[in-house]
Amino acid sequence: MFHVPGGWIARILISFGCLALLVISGAPPASAQDRRQNTPGEFDFYVLSLSWSPSFCEEASERGNGGRAGAQCGGRPFSFVVHGLWPQYEHGFPEYCDRDSWLDRNIMTSMLDEMPAPGLIFNEWKKHGTCSGLGARAYFETIRKARAAVKIPPEYLQLSDPKTVAPSEVEDAFIKVNPGLSNAAISVTCNRTRLSEVRICMSKDLQFRACEEIDRRGCRRDQVTMPPVRGG
Repeated sequence: MFHVPGGWIARILISFGCLALLVISGAPPASAQDRRQNTPGEFDFYVLSLSWSPSFCEEASERGNGGRAGAQCGGRPFSFVVHGLWPQYEHGFPEYCDRDSWLDRNIMTSMLDEMPAPGLIFNEWKKHGTCSGLGARAYFETIRKARAAVKIPPEYLQLSDPKTVAPSEVEDAFIKVNPGLSNAAISVTCNRTRLSEVRICMSKDLQFRACEEIDRRGCRRDQVTMPPVRGG
């Protein structure tokens, strides 16, 4: 039998141990955090997320939560509504930058025409608005300005019948009516069958800008359904 002196065995084990430690310490973390993580006001750009309200309402109904959806799923014909305006890093995003912050109810009610769900408005302030570096009133004013800077394609404003679309078709429709918007600055998301949201990347001064990570996470389905506008 081949004999290895005890001293050599110890050296081998130590070498393997050091190598393993080197590999572990040199491996990138599973989800690297930005060095500015959750510091209010320190981020790179915004994402304006516009939710296709008819998809949300159909999904809420299927889950048995239709009654909880409130005004958004009542008789008013909502098409695209604001989900949120999200501060972003080039990789990742901050969230809950001030968990003790509270939103005045009057500010909430003032936003119901753009974001027709009280719970959503409160949550968006806590999770995303507190990272903007703005006060609550200024943050929601910025949401209004961002929404006003984006024109909705006319074919989606009063959609009376279900429409089957390719995600790229929706992107192209938005690009056509929004000068300066490019494919690199817009992303469509979906679930298994329906279009969920259109997400548009904007600089801090609300100009369209490219966002590789957001674009990369877009819907990968060839076609999705847009349910019709309710009450339209």
